[in-house]
Formats: sequence, structure tokens, C-alpha cells
Amino acid sequence: MTLDPCEISWFSALCDDDYEFLGQPDPMLRSSWEHCRNIVTTAEEGGFDNVLLPSGYALGIDTTAFAAAIATQVRRIKLLMAVRIGEMWPAQLARQIATIDQIVGGRLNINVISSEMPGETLDGGARYERTTEAIEILRTLLSGQPLDHQGRFWNLKLDAPRMIAPGSKCPPLYFGGLSEPAREVAAKGCDVYLMWPDRMEAVKETIADMRARAAKYGRSLRFGYRVHVIVRETEADARLAADRLLSRLDAAEGAAIRARSLDSQSVGVQAQAALRETASDDGYAEDNLWTGIGRARSGCGAAIVGDPDQVLAKLQAYREAGIDAFILSGYPHAREADLFARHVLPRIDHGPLAF
Repeated sequence: MTLDPCEISWFSALCDDDYEFLGQPDPMLRSSWEHCRNIVTTAEEGGFDNVLLPSGYALGIDTTAFAAAIATQVRRIKLLMAVRIGEMWPAQLARQIATIDQIVGGRLNINVISSEMPGETLDGGARYERTTEAIEILRTLLSGQPLDHQGRFWNLKLDAPRMIAPGSKCPPLYFGGLSEPAREVAAKGCDVYLMWPDRMEAVKETIADMRARAAKYGRSLRFGYRVHVIVRETEADARLAADRLLSRLDAAEGAAIRARSLDSQSVGVQAQAALRETASDDGYAEDNLWTGIGRARSGCGAAIVGDPDQVLAKLQAYREAGIDAFILSGYPHAREADLFARHVLPRIDHGPLAF
């Protein structure tokens, strides 16, 4: 099977998500400009194509401010900036996105998160309806077109900011979610549909479902896979590294970390919990897919664990199933980025996704 190059991204821990030992906060790994900048520059030096800049209201540092600053520090890597739709006025967000894209030389991608406003409680259906409206507004303005939007959440009539020329191209939109309304948002409006770890048969089923949904709207999607990775020279060493990562975890603290996340009750998080609960006694859901990460993390809760050949084979199997892009991470993030860059990345046919 001939496959197009896949996009390989890393993750910068803007949301207080970096550890030597899971569940044990380390002041040296706390989110800060210096620490998160170092993760991004390590990823660029290692040859990664893109880097996810995550977003959380309560945790870590502000993503938009960080993206604007780091855009001046990188020369090649793309930035995948997460934006929480509930926290942003979409017309102003469009101007921020266009400004950062200009600073980084057109290498900005956007990870749309269907969020509530801080302190707000909004049911899922309404929240996703608002996200659909926001995507429509952003696509119009970031294409340099005048906007006349009359919706449930926004009634806006205005021109695009003058810095956005007519005929401009909206940066690619990455979006994930397993619920029915989330899948429909993705099918209607996103460019890359993101998935969290699952068994291979479930990955294939999700891809087939999303392709069919997008086709109903005359669209096609690319597919991304967000997963942690632990690679060592031997499988035994990789498994030992996984065990070490959990060696100081208190179960109660792990549960508290999961509960603090804003998405702790989402369909996707529940699916990660189910994957963990149905794994083998040593935490493996299938060959080389280890769910122990999820014991102290909400959201993406599994890691590819193995030697370089095993990790490469796992990624290749996902590619053959239809995955176009990978967003990888590991603990501590800078060290694991370097290990993956040395052991696996040179053996993958990869590059930024073209749209």
C-alpha cells in the first residue's frame, strides 16, 4: 500500500501536564513560558512537523498569548493552537488567529475545542451548536469575506479585519469528539478529525463513520490520532519505563487529577475509562497499547509502548487504517520528544499535512 506522508506532531504541556512520575507535581516541570518554550524548541530541533499548544481555563498558562510569543522563536515547525470556543468572541478570535498566523509565517493550525465559558453550564447540544456557529464565522472572516451571520448565539454583520485580504485561506481546523453532536460538528466544518487511543477495530469503525458523515455534506476529512508514546531500545526497557512512570502514583490523587479536568464527563473521556477498565491486568488494551497513563490523566489516556520497531509498526498500522496525522507526547515531554526523534522519527515518511 502506497501512503502519503503523515504529519507527526508533539505536545507542549501548557496545562500543568508534565511529570517525571505521574501524579507527583514537580516544580521544575510546571507550566511556564520557559519550560513550554523548551518543549517546542526541542520538538522543532528533533524534526517534528507540528506541535499542539493545548488550552485549559484553570490550568497552566494562556495558549493564545503563548502562541504569539513562540511564533517568534520557531522557524520551521507548525503550531497547532487550541482555542476554547466558549471563551472567545469569534470576530476578535479571527483577528488574533490571523495575527499569529502572520507572525509564524502561515504555519498556524487551529484545534477547535467546544468549551463552555468559565463558570458557565451549557448542555452539550447547545454547546456544539455554538461551536458550529463559531466555525462558520471564523471560516468567513479568515477567508477575508464580509460576514452576515444570524444565529442562536451570535448576530454579527461586519467586514473581515483589514489585515485579512480577500481570498485568504482559513488555517486548517482540527477537532475531536465522540458524541453524536460532536461528530456532526466535525463532519460539517473541520478539516482534521482527531481521535484518542482505542483498539484498532474501533479506530477503523470511527473513520468509516466520519467519512460517511462528511460525505453527506459533500466534504472529506483527514484523520488525526492523539496518543502518548514510550519508546526504548528494547520492549523490556519500554515496559519498565511505563511501570516507573506510575511507581509513585496514589490512586486517590490520580482520581482527583481526572476529576479536575473540564471534560471529565465527556463521551470521549468515558470511552478512555472503558478502554482502561477492559484492558489486561498489566494495562494493555492490545499489543503495545498501554492504558496506564489514564490512571492520572483525563482525556488521552493510553500510550504506544515498545522498542523502535514495534512503535513504528503500530504507527504504520494506524496509517494503513486511515490516520493521516499523529499528535504524540510522553513524560517528561522534552525528554520523550528527543527519544522519539532519535529512535523512530527518521524512519517515518512524514511532513506537514497539505490542504
